[in-house]
Amino acid sequence: MMSVVTRFAPSPTGELHLGSAYSAWTGWHRAREAGGTFLVRIEDTDIRRCRREYETAILADLKWLGFDWDGEVRRQSEHFATYGKVLDQLDQRGLVYPCFCSRAEIEREIAASANAPHGPDGPLYPGNCRHLSVQERRDRIAAGQELCLRLDCEGAAREAGPYHFFDESLGRIEGQPRLMGDFVIARKDTPTSYHLSVTVDDHLQGVTLVTRGIDVLPSTHVHGLLQKLLGYAAPQYAHHRLLTDATGRRFAKRDRDMTIRAMRESGMSPAEVVERALAAAAVAA
Repeated sequence: MMSVVTRFAPSPTGELHLGSAYSAWTGWHRAREAGGTFLVRIEDTDIRRCRREYETAILADLKWLGFDWDGEVRRQSEHFATYGKVLDQLDQRGLVYPCFCSRAEIEREIAASANAPHGPDGPLYPGNCRHLSVQERRDRIAAGQELCLRLDCEGAAREAGPYHFFDESLGRIEGQPRLMGDFVIARKDTPTSYHLSVTVDDHLQGVTLVTRGIDVLPSTHVHGLLQKLLGYAAPQYAHHRLLTDATGRRFAKRDRDMTIRAMRESGMSPAEVVERALAAAAVAA
């Protein structure tokens, strides 16, 4: 029987709040009840927004809550070379292309289109740079134009073929490789993206069960696509409901009174914080 390996992977852009603590508890609890492994990963590839002091605070909150983890904490910023090698594999297969469009240019193109395709987060990238010639791409790069790298979802869909993933509540879900269009897979100053790094890390760390919020479900279609392209085994998923306040608004890092630090300083015990999170989750369900 395969050992259960879960992970909690926060981005250090703010303090741990009640909603993210519930997500951490979910992964920790599932691993501990199965006698498995619970990992902590710091997703700090956004070097402009991530702060080491937030990472320190998050790890301190996890320890205070009693969510002990196994092994060393993996920091994505220390593994850019690994992601870059995987990116090169996709590039060599013709699945990645440079995009020189500014945000304003993309918005103008979308506004001018009467039938701009939409994804879970709004209009999709219209594909302006997908058909640039090799020479034009070289000329623009040589001229120092700002760029990002996108995955050609049409080419990726053809090469990957059909795929699916399993969610504990939703069952078998057929993969939709075009759901998020030609998404950004790397940036000029960072040879990776959330989608690429999380897919690579789950594979390298042997994660068998991904527990995370239902808001990330659309991204799972992208991760499933990358798993199929890279020959990775797909983990099982358990997308949980998001915790919200009395008005139905989800908790966020800006909610200072919902941070674990604030609750700890107010005199609450770890058990009381966990109980509060579980009660809020029961209401959300």
